[in-house]
Amino acid sequence: MNTFGNIFRVSIFGESHGRWVGVTIDGCPAGIDISEADLIPDLERRKAGQAGTTPRKEDDAPIFASGVFNNKTTGAPLTIVFENSNTRSADYDAIKTTPRPGHADFVLSKKFNGFNDHRGGGHSSGRLTVALVAAGVVAKKILGSVLVNATLIEAGGNIDVEAAINKAIEQQDSIGGIVACNVKGLPVGLGEPFFNSVESVISHAVFSIPAIKGVEFGNGFASARMNGCEHNDAIVDEQGTTRTNHAGGVNGGITNGNELYFRVAVKPTSSTPKEQQTWNNATGSVESFTVKGRHDLCIALRVPVVVEAVTAIALADLLLISKAYR
Repeated sequence: MNTFGNIFRVSIFGESHGRWVGVTIDGCPAGIDISEADLIPDLERRKAGQAGTTPRKEDDAPIFASGVFNNKTTGAPLTIVFENSNTRSADYDAIKTTPRPGHADFVLSKKFNGFNDHRGGGHSSGRLTVALVAAGVVAKKILGSVLVNATLIEAGGNIDVEAAINKAIEQQDSIGGIVACNVKGLPVGLGEPFFNSVESVISHAVFSIPAIKGVEFGNGFASARMNGCEHNDAIVDEQGTTRTNHAGGVNGGITNGNELYFRVAVKPTSSTPKEQQTWNNATGSVESFTVKGRHDLCIALRVPVVVEAVTAIALADLLLISKAYR
């Protein structure tokens, strides 16, 4: 399915080389101040352009198709669309018979019996993250004073991101990265003890971003090597402030009022310029294959603002659920 959320429900639509991509938000509260201009700063952060990103550049001009009147949300479904105007679909003719290793081409063809739009990855393309970023701007407005911030802290195994990108360009091979996200100003009590824990809801949203392969909260996997007294965060006041934050701001699946902190692993882009081997459906054999088209050498460069967006979407939904309980 293409819908996420319980009260703040986000549905994305479109394909990488189709006419439009976009998002519909149902359950958005009425009366929120919003205009197309409010979306531009985050949309600009997502755009390609810096070294290591795809040469494909889209205007990404948002259009409110419904749900906004006089620069305020109406309470009706809010739909935002973006036109695809810079496509080179012929670059993807080869992947109809030679699916890219590491990409979704093979499984999409099998799942949808070959009826899927294969151009640029179709509906599974990172192009659709523009819709997530737009929804994230709306979600951030619902969160109010809560601050969500994500940064790329490592690329290609190197904390010197610029050096890693230069090496990737020199070697003409893609690299991954690690994105850290922190959220400040959350109230105590968001989330549920089991299936809708804060970690599980955020992780669900984060894994909707193409190329994400791992999420860890607080000390994450390092916690397995710590003793209990070392890992436990001592509570120092009646607000629940803790001396340390090994738990990453969550206890028992519920926010504890401290800074929420997690890290995300981004895999190398599948569409590397290097020659690879793949199965050819037409000849029935394994053959050498070179990806054509315009692709990111390090997609992780463009992931932080998308992580912020899906985190805000998840937390906005949990916040509205919490208010409904009260």
